[in-house]
Amino acid sequence: MAEAAERGARNALEPGDAVEVLRLPAAQAGPADLLAADAVVLAMPEHLGSMAGAMKDFLDRAYYPCLDRVNGRPWALLVCAGSDGAGTIRQAERIATGLRLRKAAEPVLVITHAQTPEAILAPKTISAADLERCAATGATLAAGLAAGIW
Repeated sequence: MAEAAERGARNALEPGDAVEVLRLPAAQAGPADLLAADAVVLAMPEHLGSMAGAMKDFLDRAYYPCLDRVNGRPWALLVCAGSDGAGTIRQAERIATGLRLRKAAEPVLVITHAQTPEAILAPKTISAADLERCAATGATLAAGLAAGIW
């Protein structure tokens, strides 16, 4: 999903656009990365009804160093869940509200219907239609930055 958003962002740009697209795993990202970003797409799985630990760890590490320093920056959310996703969306939106980020797109929620231990632990295949929704989200943010909307 994150790769699709990155692809969409890159494809939305024209040569000469002053927009850099960077995809970082949550475990490698830190406050400096969020501070340097003009926009952010958070892509995460839902585990046990809330955001995955790596993303929560990143947001915990970045929250206070970035508080009142990223106000108004556009953001979007991609969530992959087995059956619901609502808890993760609420949690991410609360954190983004606290950081005073500006929602640039509605959350993309991909439901995998993984309900058994085997299905939950198995690698997931995301449909082309869902990947296109992720790509469109990346394109929205990148094109908005390039056009000066954000």
